[in-house]
Amino acid sequence: MPMNKAVEATVKTITRLRPDITKSYKRQRAAEDASAKLTIASPRCRIDDAAVEAPDGYQIPIRIFTPLDIDFSLKSGLHVNEDVRGTILFFHGGGWANGDIDFYTDSCMRTALKLERRLVSVDYRRSPEHRFPAAIEDCYEVARQLFAGKVVDDVNPEHVVLFGDSAGGNLAAVVSLLARDRGEFMPKTQMLLYPLTYDDHSETSLFDSVRENGEGYLLTREDIVGYIGMYLNGPEDYHNPYFAPLLQPSLADQPRTLVMTAEYCPLRDEGEAYAARLADDGGEVALFRMLGGVHGYFLYPTVLSLVRDTYAVMKSFLDGSELPKEDEPRWLEILGTV
Repeated sequence: MPMNKAVEATVKTITRLRPDITKSYKRQRAAEDASAKLTIASPRCRIDDAAVEAPDGYQIPIRIFTPLDIDFSLKSGLHVNEDVRGTILFFHGGGWANGDIDFYTDSCMRTALKLERRLVSVDYRRSPEHRFPAAIEDCYEVARQLFAGKVVDDVNPEHVVLFGDSAGGNLAAVVSLLARDRGEFMPKTQMLLYPLTYDDHSETSLFDSVRENGEGYLLTREDIVGYIGMYLNGPEDYHNPYFAPLLQPSLADQPRTLVMTAEYCPLRDEGEAYAARLADDGGEVALFRMLGGVHGYFLYPTVLSLVRDTYAVMKSFLDGSELPKEDEPRWLEILGTV
């Protein structure tokens, strides 16, 4: 789907003005912190802060978003009940260096309400202060304790969904692989939104989207290379399948998976290749490309049709609800059916 020319010109201008991410990630954190302070809490969602202890004693911050069913009448007064259909364990994006539970609070609150599920957001340790595999191990530990009933008392492991966007999508995929390989728990469902899954984002990458969308669409190829350089310890980590899950010899025994990519995202093709590999190795997979989307669009306001459509696809995948009938659908269903 061609992007609106005025929008495309604006996106390209913003992209050109962005500084080198390896020199500006701290300024980006400060901007995100300022933005987070503008978040307005919804009375329909209870927010609780807690922590999960890592094996090294570090307290991993988490934020729990619980949608509420609020009923008021003059006769019986106000009644507030939790209204949840399961639990989403969420790993935020930001190239493993940016983003945190404060910056993602608005998106997490919205997701909990839209999908009618409790959402647990993980504030994993970020690079470059904490390099690979620190973020993975933090996310894995929260998942392990969540499945064991140590994070929330009434969790049903059958109804836990791993979800992440961008670097968080990478972390969700890797946690599922680690769960399979370590055998301590096993998620039934995961949702990966424009995930990073491969180790090569050079101009000679296997994937055309790295070249086609690697300049001018907010997240650039140079940004990806810079984020990865801050995340990994050295050249040997590039070939680690727990960094780049497409390098896994087998993707068998993985959760039922929804992969969603964005048409103008440089990570589009590797996300779609990951979905295809999951399906080839026997997994139940749905793959949607969101037309007209750029990397990071999920954080935009829900007044945008693309964000609303993304929630519609997720809800259909999780609950079996019908997708809206569109004369010109804003998505391309590539694999499976929700």
